[in-house]
Amino acid sequence: MSKDPPDWLWQGLPHLWLPYTQMKTAQPPLAVARTEGSRIYLADGRVLVDGIASWWTACHGYNHPAIRAAVAAQLEAMPHVMFGGLVHQPAADLARRLAALLRGDLTHVFFSDSGSVAVEVAIKMAVQYWLNKGVKGRTKCLAFKGAYHGDTFATMAVCDPDEGMHAHFKGVLPEQIIADLPEDEEKLAVVEALVARHADQLAAIIVEPLAQGAGGMIFHDAEVLRRLRALADKYDLLLIFDEIFTGFGRTGSMFACEEAGVVPDIITLSKALTGGTMALAATITRTKLFEAFLSDDPARALMHGPTFMANALACAAANASLDLFEREPRLKQVAAISQSLTQGLEPCRARPGVRGVRVKGAIGVVEMEKIADLDALKRRFIEAGVFVRPFGRVIYLTPAFTIQAEELKLLTKTVVKIVG
Repeated sequence: MSKDPPDWLWQGLPHLWLPYTQMKTAQPPLAVARTEGSRIYLADGRVLVDGIASWWTACHGYNHPAIRAAVAAQLEAMPHVMFGGLVHQPAADLARRLAALLRGDLTHVFFSDSGSVAVEVAIKMAVQYWLNKGVKGRTKCLAFKGAYHGDTFATMAVCDPDEGMHAHFKGVLPEQIIADLPEDEEKLAVVEALVARHADQLAAIIVEPLAQGAGGMIFHDAEVLRRLRALADKYDLLLIFDEIFTGFGRTGSMFACEEAGVVPDIITLSKALTGGTMALAATITRTKLFEAFLSDDPARALMHGPTFMANALACAAANASLDLFEREPRLKQVAAISQSLTQGLEPCRARPGVRGVRVKGAIGVVEMEKIADLDALKRRFIEAGVFVRPFGRVIYLTPAFTIQAEELKLLTKTVVKIVG
C-alpha cells in the first residue's frame, strides 16, 4: 500500500472545486484508480465496498461488461451529434423503450443531461402548458417539505426551504407553495385548502414518489400519491413525479409510481438511467401535455435544447442498462437486498442516539438524533473499508443491485458497529 498520493492528485487538486464541500477545511478527497462491481479501488492500494452506488446511479455495479461494450461500439460509430434537426437510433430506441415501460400515455420523451435540468424542463413545460392554453398566472408549483429536486435555480425553489441546503438563496429564488405531504386526512385537508386558495396560481404539483432522497431519505405511503393525483384532477393541475432517485428499481418496483397505480402527467428520470456510466436524463409527458405545444405558431414550441441532449454514447449505455433489466433478475435482487437491509440494520434500533431505522426496496436508513461530526463519521467508514456518506442526521445504504451477499453484510455490520 502506497502512502504517497499520486502526482495527478497533488498537481490537480488545487484547481478543483468539489461538490458540497467547504474547500478551506475539507480533508483531501480519496484518489480512485478504478472500479469494479461494488468495489472502489483507491490509488494507495486500499479497496472500499461502495454502499451508495455512486450517488445511487450504479444499479448494475461498476464497469458492467455489457454497458461497457455498448458504449465502446457506439463510440466507433458516432459519439455525439447535435439533436437539433438530426436524430439517431440510440435515442429513438431509448425513447420508444421508456414509453413502453411507463404506465398510461407517458409517451413523449425530452432528453437532457442531468436530473436538475430534467426537473427544470418539467417545470418549464408545466408553466408553458397553461400559457399555450391561454391561461395566464399559473406559474407556481406546489412542493413539499423534505423535498430535494436539484441545485439549479428553478429546482432549488421547489426544495425544502428550511431544512434543505439552499436556505442561503431565500429571497432570490422564485417563491413556490410549500406544504407537508398529505400523509393523513388532517394534513390532506390542510393541503387541499392551500391548493384551493392558490389554484389560479398553480401550474403543477411536484413530488418525489415514495422516497424523498437528498432531503433526508424520508419515506411515505403510496396512498399519498393517490391523494395528490386526486387533488391534481379536482383542481385541474399537472402532477409531476420526480423519479430521478426512485426510478429503475430503487424502491422495489421499476418505477415508484407503479406501487401507487398512479400515472403522473410528467415524470423525470436520470441517475440509474444509464446504469451510472454516463450523464443523461429524461422528462417524459402524457399526450395531453405534448399536444398543448402543437401549433402553427412557432412561439408555442418548447424552446429548450441542451447542447448534449440525447448524447449517443449515453443513450447506448441506457439501452444496454434496460437490456440488463430485461434479462437479469434485478427486481428480485432488490427484494433480497431489502430483506438483508431489514435484518442487518435491525440491531441499530436498540442503540443509543438512534431515532429510527427504515428500509424501502434497496434503501436502508438509520436516522440518528444528531450527528455531531459528519467528517469524522465518514472517516470511520473509510477506515472500516466501506464507502458510506452520511448527511444531516442519516446514515444510509443504497447499494448496487448486483452487490454480493458478503459485501452487503460488511456494509450493514459496519453501520451497526459504528452506530453502537
